[in-house]
Amino acid sequence: MTQIKLLVEGGSMQPGPSLSQQIGPLGLNLGQIISKVNDATKDFKGLKVPVELNVNPSTKEINVKVFSPPVSELLKKELGIEKGSGEQKKLRVANASIEQIISVAKQKFSNLLCNDLKSAVKTIAGTCVSLGILIENKPAKEIEQEIDDGKYDKEINECKTETSPEKKAKLDKYFAEIKGKQEAIKKAEEAAKAAEEESKATTTTEKKEEPVKEKVLKEKK
Repeated sequence: MTQIKLLVEGGSMQPGPSLSQQIGPLGLNLGQIISKVNDATKDFKGLKVPVELNVNPSTKEINVKVFSPPVSELLKKELGIEKGSGEQKKLRVANASIEQIISVAKQKFSNLLCNDLKSAVKTIAGTCVSLGILIENKPAKEIEQEIDDGKYDKEINECKTETSPEKKAKLDKYFAEIKGKQEAIKKAEEAAKAAEEESKATTTTEKKEEPVKEKVLKEKK
């Protein structure tokens, strides 16, 4: 039995050089495999999903095994964002409610090395740290400690996964303010960088012009 591990877009797997290199030597029908994988992952549309193909070389029989999407993918879908932050300490990309974190923890629980939902929720919060996601208007690192302190025990024990419209509106309002400040800082940094580059260009031009001026003065003498 030959195993091939892939990470594909749910329901939208496409042919490519990497896939052809793995499938080609086995003499399998690439189109048939893509069709089977897309059918098996159609419920995860819009998410990156780990897939394992188990191929019987003699019979060419193919078994498609779909695993739960990575925590980062589930968070992005839950929060409606395309990607995490590349600068998580200064750039925030979303503001989640504890209920949304519990929702992701429940979806991923069977694949996590956690003994209970509380530890799973803390694990999800840990991923939020690296993605630059706020939770309950706070850095995710603070929420990890608050989970340990039992602040969200009631929500976790009740398995609350629905955020009230009122709470969602407050979280969105707070994040809009954060986003506005981030954009202002980014514009200021870009303006400062542009000014610095302009200054360097001016200095370089002046240095190039100096020898020319000296030459002209010597010729006049």
